[in-house]
Amino acid sequence: MADMKILIKKRSSIKSKVTIFSNYLNLIKSSDHLSELQRLDLQERFNKFETLHADFDEFQTNIEMLSEEADSAASLVEREDFDRQFFSLVALTRSLLGSSVSNGSEAGFRDADSAVKAVHLELVSDLTTEAYMAALNRFVARRGKPQSITSDNGTNFVGACNEIYKFINSSNVASEMAQEGIEFIFTPAYSPHFNSLAEAAVKSTKKHLKRLLNQTHFTFEELATCLTHIEAVLNSRPLTPLSSDPKDFCVLTPAHFLIGRPLLCVPCSQVTDANISRLDRWKRVQHIRTHFWGRFHNEYTSLLQVKTKWFASRGELKPGSLVLIKDKMAPPLLWSLGRVIKTYPGVDGVTRVAELKTRKGTIRRAFNSICPLPID
Repeated sequence: MADMKILIKKRSSIKSKVTIFSNYLNLIKSSDHLSELQRLDLQERFNKFETLHADFDEFQTNIEMLSEEADSAASLVEREDFDRQFFSLVALTRSLLGSSVSNGSEAGFRDADSAVKAVHLELVSDLTTEAYMAALNRFVARRGKPQSITSDNGTNFVGACNEIYKFINSSNVASEMAQEGIEFIFTPAYSPHFNSLAEAAVKSTKKHLKRLLNQTHFTFEELATCLTHIEAVLNSRPLTPLSSDPKDFCVLTPAHFLIGRPLLCVPCSQVTDANISRLDRWKRVQHIRTHFWGRFHNEYTSLLQVKTKWFASRGELKPGSLVLIKDKMAPPLLWSLGRVIKTYPGVDGVTRVAELKTRKGTIRRAFNSICPLPID
């Protein structure tokens, strides 16, 4: 009983630290601008703040194990409340970090958060400075103003940078506006690898989208809707487990750093008609979204499986590990997850089958259908 009181006290201490950091962020937001010293202080505090989630998970798990009359519903609410507050503060802090931009095509604006690889897709009609300025203003209105933007030497990017600097220099309050401005960082010409994060986000989008858009022609509104659906798919991918609780199937996604919670889509019937020309306009957008989800889902799950013939193995799956399950019938944004309950070694001693606990019950799958999520 004494150990339980100590654990509860330590858990309360972590909650207090979260509250203190929240109050600090509210104070920072009320400032007109952040000085370099304030920004460095925020970064240092944030580095310490990020470790609180693992500490909370450890104490909460020990409390649930020691409690003889543990209420699973109450424990789940305790974790959800903490996760909601924690990741909303993480998203708010990340909004002060830099962004990366790349030209994806003749009608696209791409932004990838350099810390968590979150993706923002913005459709533009052309590659002029005016079109880029309009896209940048839409991005800032929804995501917040980035401190810096890394981009290639596209004329629209350079032109937008010059327009902003021209306004700052001609303003009567140039010193104040300089603090509110955005730092533009341009990579060397013909060197896309210098902006690799943004280029990788572009590749994830264009690789499948090129194969899909040759089936139909979209209006500007339809293509903007399609890109928004693709953005949601990319930002819904599982990154790592949120906790070690065997009853918890929640994972960390890039969306947590943007909105503080996983992304969901509006329920709708799945379009399975292979002949897109027979579909009406709205169902064509749904068909492209579903088709892109299927391609990206299969590609991402394959990347999580390490080929031990060429690479070092991560080791066998242990009971309690959270894994991603290959499911060709899964609807968009719904990743099938499960916890390993038991493994079954073969006659040669090599384990190739595992029993998994999912939200719908217990299933058994071979290792070629299981993708372990990285925890390091």
